[in-house]
Amino acid sequence: QVQLVESGGGLVQPGGSLRLSCAFSGSIFSRYVMGWYRQAPGKERELVATCTGGGRINYADSVKGRFTISRDNAKNTVDLQMNNLKAEDTAVYYCNARLGTTLTMNGPYWGQGTQVTVSS
Repeated sequence: QVQLVESGGGLVQPGGSLRLSCAFSGSIFSRYVMGWYRQAPGKERELVATCTGGGRINYADSVKGRFTISRDNAKNTVDLQMNNLKAEDTAVYYCNARLGTTLTMNGPYWGQGTQVTVSS
C-alpha cells in the first residue's frame, strides 16, 4: 500500500520561501506521477505541480516561476520549493501519487497535508 508522509510547511512572510518534502513508500516510486495539490479555506483542492518518473513537469499558472517541483527516484522523495510566497498561497498542501504518466489528474494516494500560511 502506498504511503505518503509530508514534512515542511509553516508560517512565512510574503516574499519568503518554504520547502515541502514528501516521502513515498509501499511501491515502485519511479512508476508514479508525484504531485502537490493545495486546498485553501472554502475552495476546492487544486493542482500545484506534478512530475512524472521520467521528469516531465506540469505547473499551475499561478505558481509558474515561483515554485519548483523536484523528485529523487533513488530516495523516493518529492519536494516543492516555494519562493516569493504570496498571501494567496496560504493553504493546506497535499502530496499525491498516481500510477502512470498523466500529469493533470490526481491519483488515489494522499498525504496527511501540511499547512502553509503566508502572512505578515
